[in-house]
Amino acid sequence: MKKMLSLMSTAILLLSLVAGCFPKGGVEQKAAPDAGEKKVKEETVIVRLEGGDWGYPTPFAHYSRGPGSAKTAYIFDSLLERDEKGNIPWLAERWDILDDGTRYVFHIRPGVKWQDGQPLTARDVAFSFNYYRQYRPVSISDMVMDQNYLLQIKVLSDMQVEFTTVEANATFLETVGRVRIIPEHIWSGIEKPEEFLEPAAVIGSGPLRLVDYNKEHGTYRFEAFMDFWGPRGALDVLEFVPVSDAVLALEKGEIDLAGIPADVLSRFKNNPAFTAIENPAFWGYRLRFNMEKLPEFKTKAVRQAFAYAIDRQELVDKIARGEAIPGSMGILSPHHHWYNSDLPSYQRNLEKAKELIVGAGISHKPSYDLLVAGGEEVRIGEVLKEQLAMAGIDIKVTSVDMKTRDARITEGNYELVLVGHGGWGQDPDYLRARFSSAETTWTSGTPGYSNPEVDRLAAEQLKETNEARRKELIFTLQQLLAEDVPEIPLYLTTGHNVFRQDVYDGWVHVFDHHAPTHNKLSYLQR
Repeated sequence: MKKMLSLMSTAILLLSLVAGCFPKGGVEQKAAPDAGEKKVKEETVIVRLEGGDWGYPTPFAHYSRGPGSAKTAYIFDSLLERDEKGNIPWLAERWDILDDGTRYVFHIRPGVKWQDGQPLTARDVAFSFNYYRQYRPVSISDMVMDQNYLLQIKVLSDMQVEFTTVEANATFLETVGRVRIIPEHIWSGIEKPEEFLEPAAVIGSGPLRLVDYNKEHGTYRFEAFMDFWGPRGALDVLEFVPVSDAVLALEKGEIDLAGIPADVLSRFKNNPAFTAIENPAFWGYRLRFNMEKLPEFKTKAVRQAFAYAIDRQELVDKIARGEAIPGSMGILSPHHHWYNSDLPSYQRNLEKAKELIVGAGISHKPSYDLLVAGGEEVRIGEVLKEQLAMAGIDIKVTSVDMKTRDARITEGNYELVLVGHGGWGQDPDYLRARFSSAETTWTSGTPGYSNPEVDRLAAEQLKETNEARRKELIFTLQQLLAEDVPEIPLYLTTGHNVFRQDVYDGWVHVFDHHAPTHNKLSYLQR
C-alpha cells in the first residue's frame, strides 16, 4: 500500500497527506543557536542515495537493520552521538557520574526545539525511557528495559534528568546515550505505537525532517530542519530513490554515492569527478550453529572442525574480491580498537578437521542444512559447501529472502545459518550479549552455548569501570572464544564507497560504524 505524506514545519505545523510529486526547491538554512546569524545557502544542495523500503522511520516502525535505524536517527536525536573518535555530547551537553557509577545526571542542552516548534526538555527524556519500558521499540538494550537494574528515571528540573541503577555498568553511558528521544506531547496518548504512522509520528529534534515517504517504491525525502539546535546543515535535501543498478545509477548521476564492487572500482578511481573512500571492517558475515536443535554442535571439537575446514581467505578472494579481511575467532573485528591479535588463526587444515570429527564420536556422515539469504550469501554458501565437503561434511544450501531468514533466526528455526550485519566496531560488551549463557534470545544470543569462564569474564567486564583493566578482560575473553569457536566470523568487508565530489563531499565515518551514510554527522557542517 502506498503511503505518502508531506510535513512543512513553520510557526504552526501544517500536516497534510500528499499524493503527487516530491516538493521541489531549496530550504533556508538556519545557524545553530551558538553559530551566529541566520544564513541562506547560495544554492540548493540535493543529495540522492539508493532507495529501498526500510519502514516508517519511527522508533517503532522502522526495519531493524542499519538503513532503517539510520533514517530514524536523522529525525530523532539522542543524549550522545558518535564522531570519528568516540561518543560526544548531543542533547546532553554534559553529565555527572555519581555514587560510584550508580547515578547519572544528564544536563539537557537549552534551546532545543522539536520540529513542530515545541521546546524539548528533561521531561521528554524521562518520558521517552519510561514509554519504551512500557512499549518496546524496534531496538533497545535489555539494560534499559530491566527495572530491577535501572531503578529510577527522575526529572530534577526542566534541563536535568537523573538515572539511578542498582550497580555500576561499563556500558551504561553509551547505552543510555544512544536511545532516541521522542516528544511527550505527541506520544503520550499513543497506545499502539507500532501502528502510529501519522505525520506527527516523525516529528523529532534532529537535523532532518521527513517530508515524503512511499512504501511501495521505497522512496524517502528529507529536508533540513531550519531550527535545528546544532551544527549548521551541510545539505538542503536528502532523497532515497529507486535504482535498478547502483553502479550505473552513480555513473549516470541518478545517485551521488554508492558502494562499488572491486571489479569495477577502477572505472571510478580514474575519473576525477569521483572520490573513493575505504570503509573500516565493521560489517561482516558469521556462520552460526544451532546448538539447541543439533546437540552435537555443543561439542567444541565439532565447531573447531568447521573452523579448520573453512578457508576464510578464499572467501575474501572469491566473494569479496579482496575487499574484506578474514574474521577473527576471537570475534572482535581486527579493526576494533580492542582487538587481540595474539589468537589461534585456524589456518585451513582438512586432516585436522577430519580428526576432530572422528574424535567427537560422530559415527554418521555429518550433513547439515545451511540457511542463507539471496545474492552474495548464496555464493558464500556454495563456496562453504565445497570447502566443507573436502573435510567430509555435507552441506545443503537453502536460500530465502532476507526478512524470512532473519525471522527464522529469531525463531531458532535453522541448523546452520549465515548472517551478515554491521555493528562489529561497537562496545565489546557484545561478546557478553552473544555468548553469555544468560543471554537466551535467538536474535543476539547463542542458545545452547555455555562456558562458565566466559560467563564469569563477561559479567566481570560489564561491571569494570577502569578502562585498562576492562581491556585486559576483553582480551582474555577473546582468547577463550577463539578456543571455543561458538560461531565462525567468516569475513568483514572493507570495500569502497564512491561519491560525486562536485555534488557533496561531507561524508565521514564514525569510530564504530562502516557506513558514512548512516550517521547524521555526514550531513552537518563541522
